[in-house]
Amino acid sequence: MEESSSDMEFTEIETNADSIDNSVIFHVIKSVFGFVLYMHQQIPSIFQDISLEFDSLQTEYKELASVRRNHISRMREVKHGIKRLEKLVNTVGGLESALQLIISEVLCIEEVILVLGASPIRPQHVYELCFSRGNAVPRDDGGFAKSKVAEGLSRKAVRALISKGAGSSSYPGPSKLFLLVKAPSSFNLPLHFLPKRDFRYSKKIVPSRLQIKCRKVLEMDAPDCGSQTSSSRNSRESASNDLIWFQCRHVVKGLAFKIPTEE
Repeated sequence: MEESSSDMEFTEIETNADSIDNSVIFHVIKSVFGFVLYMHQQIPSIFQDISLEFDSLQTEYKELASVRRNHISRMREVKHGIKRLEKLVNTVGGLESALQLIISEVLCIEEVILVLGASPIRPQHVYELCFSRGNAVPRDDGGFAKSKVAEGLSRKAVRALISKGAGSSSYPGPSKLFLLVKAPSSFNLPLHFLPKRDFRYSKKIVPSRLQIKCRKVLEMDAPDCGSQTSSSRNSRESASNDLIWFQCRHVVKGLAFKIPTEE
């Protein structure tokens, strides 16, 4: 299976902001991550709804426990619902926390890969995200509140993936979604990330590629992630810190659920 040049091009998404800060990067990745899970039928509804359902079930279970005698049957149902969603909710929460840590720790986060499949090197689908951050952004300890810029770019990213046909393939059954982030080799957060210096996925896979840019740097940057970040990396990181891939330890496994059949 040969990859055409058009297949390998990045879909550019731009913002008028002078820079792309930590919060924007986090929320764009989070939105694409949730989109991939939902559109590839790994979860029955968007993750926000699943999280609300999980919280509601926990609240209901506590309320039923206070009057247990008359609600044993419903308690069993609620407990089963909690058990079904608990691992997914906790894993996604752990992944989001790990992502915030690496974004806060490493100033030059500009390349991220999401892999859906049995393993990162045997993917079914690959999504590559590149960020051209614009003006240098100081380390941000102000949290990850969702700004208007983050909300707008997240919507654009999801729409771009839909227009490229993401998630249009048939349901493959429950799979795993992996997150990989490129960072300096000196980065050390072993509880959340493992170094994968020689990471490669199958050449048979044609990835969906998005490049999120500040409009003012569109003319200066080349469309390839590798070339468009080299000068900015040198100015922000030590030359001795070569960039390698790190795989997040928090791997999200899709839920098994019935897919409605078309009559």
